[in-house]
Amino acid sequence: MADYEERRSLLGDGDEGSSAGRRTAGRPMWAICDPSHLLHRVVVLLFMCFLGFGSYFCYDNPAALQTQVIQDLNLNTAKFMQLYAWYSWPNVVLCFFGGFLLDRVFGIRLGTIIFSLFVCVGQVIFAAGALVNHFWLMEAGRFVFGIGGESLAVAQNTYAVNWFKGKELNLVFGLQLSMARVGSTVNMNIMGWVYSKVVDLVGSPGHTALGASLLIAAVTCLFSLICALVLAFLDKRAEKILHKEEGKTGEVVKLTDVKDFPITLWLIFIICVGYYVAIFPFIGLGQVFFIEKFNFSPAEARAVNSIVYIISAPASPVLGLMVDKTGRNVVWVIIAVVFTLAAHMMLAFTFWNPWIAMSLLGVSYSLLACALWPMVAFVVPEHQLGTAYGFMQSIQNLGLALIAMAAGSILDNRGYLVLEVFFCTCICIALMAVVLLYFVDYLRGGDLNRSAAARAKLQKEATSAAE
Repeated sequence: MADYEERRSLLGDGDEGSSAGRRTAGRPMWAICDPSHLLHRVVVLLFMCFLGFGSYFCYDNPAALQTQVIQDLNLNTAKFMQLYAWYSWPNVVLCFFGGFLLDRVFGIRLGTIIFSLFVCVGQVIFAAGALVNHFWLMEAGRFVFGIGGESLAVAQNTYAVNWFKGKELNLVFGLQLSMARVGSTVNMNIMGWVYSKVVDLVGSPGHTALGASLLIAAVTCLFSLICALVLAFLDKRAEKILHKEEGKTGEVVKLTDVKDFPITLWLIFIICVGYYVAIFPFIGLGQVFFIEKFNFSPAEARAVNSIVYIISAPASPVLGLMVDKTGRNVVWVIIAVVFTLAAHMMLAFTFWNPWIAMSLLGVSYSLLACALWPMVAFVVPEHQLGTAYGFMQSIQNLGLALIAMAAGSILDNRGYLVLEVFFCTCICIALMAVVLLYFVDYLRGGDLNRSAAARAKLQKEATSAAE
């Protein structure tokens, strides 16, 4: 969230902590062991980045194995998309309480371990459901997995805020997002190969081979759980050496604040839901789409379906820096939405090489994330940020759950062309909302669409007035 550096006293501040961190029993401490030293914090950052790797790797296991899941379990597409809906359902509520649980109930260290356990156990239940050919058990596993997945992302950001100064924070968030997309990309391109190797060992395809493949994927969740345990140890050690408090999210959630949200924030919510429901459900169904429409091999289909995540990994930090330097957030959101609509229309109505459309989709997806989410901090006061972001994530997950089920039903009954038209309609709703946002913001003074220089000047004037 915005203004993290103003909410927490970040690691390395103050002479007392620094001097304490450099001495142990009167002897100088090695740099890699010194919590106040950059080298040690880079090691911590490495564990932070891998903390969410397993969650993002396993989230799209169904998409990477779409053909195998449908065939081995004898499902239709609507039932298949329930696996994504059941991930989103718990987060319709938990987005409000994830920060509260970390701050007031568990603490950041224990909370991160608990959420990592939910992710790990959920993936194991998911795999066990496939092994015994009980789809309801797979749905239960995705529900448990979802309880941990989104809250673990909150914990990951909290660790970042607690360990890194303000000038480093944007880079750290960018690196964490990049590693998340690496997890998604590796999943898309490796799970089909894992399944084929398991089939060779088992002797034939089927639910047993599918369950074993998903169980192998659970190893990445176990790896992330180990990272959570190491992070807890390192954070506890730093707390003792530097005499700092345990990190908190800074989120104060008050549902009564919802009635005070301005119209600009509600338009941002509409853009968020209308846009993301045309991205994640499409990727969840994309593999078979590229096989059927473009005659791609399964390996080629997995590769082109993962290009959105491949591009997002390096592009997110770069595009985030560009938006920081230029401002004009609303204009960038309009550009991202228009390009996304163009990409979906190419996929729907042409037979052009889908690498073009998917590459455009990857850049647009990264640009929108960099420009849209920070706008929330421009339209609500700081004490309402936790509620605003929680509500935004909540309705996003509600939209994803409903649209995932709708997309599966549309595909079963009408085919891919109607499904793509449906996704284009969702993008058009987001486009209308962002154009309306532009005019409403203009009439209210243009706070959301100011240039970076204008924002810096206003902030300087406000600081001078406060002094």
